[in-house]
Amino acid sequence: MMPAVGFGLVLLSWLAVATEATTSRLERAAFSGTEYVRLDQWATRNGLKGGGTIRNREVRLTNSGTTLVFETDSQKVLINGVTVYLSAPVGVRSGVAYITPVDLANTLEPLLFPTRQERSNALICLDAGHGGKDPGHLGGKEKEKKYTLLLARELGEQLRKAGFKVCYTRTKDTFLELPARAELAQKRGADLFVSLHFNSWEGPGPDSAKGAEVYCMTPARTSSTNAKGEGSESGSYAGNRFDAKNILLAYNVQTSLVGRLGLEDRGVKRARYAVLRMAEMPAILIESGFLSNPAESKRIYDPQFRQQLALAIVRGIQAYDRAVSRERVSSTGNSAD
Repeated sequence: MMPAVGFGLVLLSWLAVATEATTSRLERAAFSGTEYVRLDQWATRNGLKGGGTIRNREVRLTNSGTTLVFETDSQKVLINGVTVYLSAPVGVRSGVAYITPVDLANTLEPLLFPTRQERSNALICLDAGHGGKDPGHLGGKEKEKKYTLLLARELGEQLRKAGFKVCYTRTKDTFLELPARAELAQKRGADLFVSLHFNSWEGPGPDSAKGAEVYCMTPARTSSTNAKGEGSESGSYAGNRFDAKNILLAYNVQTSLVGRLGLEDRGVKRARYAVLRMAEMPAILIESGFLSNPAESKRIYDPQFRQQLALAIVRGIQAYDRAVSRERVSSTGNSAD
């Protein structure tokens, strides 16, 4: 087994090469010490139109099946109507929009041009957040740990019906340390890791916070979504091996939650949560609504809504599976069963 330090250096080198390959021959500029490349040049190279025009602080790129809407000086981009957070804001110089190479290599290109592999009967590890002495967020007398477990059970049943294999980090009201959750998934040979949570807002106006958001691992040397610039010196972790698949899985699940359930779109975000850092397979953490919001908590407590919620997650996972899978082909050239 390669030592952790050596692995990190190799991974960082690979990431640097991959980023350089995708942005070679693009005009570069520096903003506050961060390297950027021209968004319009990247768009033209990849068959997208409209990158040279900024209107009302927006840049819109389109092709036959995709619309990207960037807001200048913002980390948000709408990809076919779903919010995805970049690692750095889109910059503008002399009326031209610029984007960081790492956001092209680790966010946009994995979503637009996913790498395919042979289809497998995937084993999905479901992680019901919290448990035991850790209640999670509180919604009055209700505890998050109860509803993450109920959702995990419902989701597991529906995933099996859809043809997936399922394992769990916990099936009862038990406490597990965060590292143990990722380790269990690894020991069981899971192909995907899905951590289930519900949100809460303790700031001003708690009733107003609502909606769904999906987190995946922050790429090396970039800041997490809510870190306010901190973390940009962080190196690679095990979870960074799957940056491209992490963002693709997160995006497809968020798209399904928003599109099928009408939940407010809080976006695809980045974080270095322990379960994402340590995952040895593509991994996401889902926040499926707010226990602090009376209307959303009422739905979360409803078994019928949790059934709909589980189905939306299944559909997102299926969309990811279709995006990354290619059918096995026999020696005769026909698709194998």
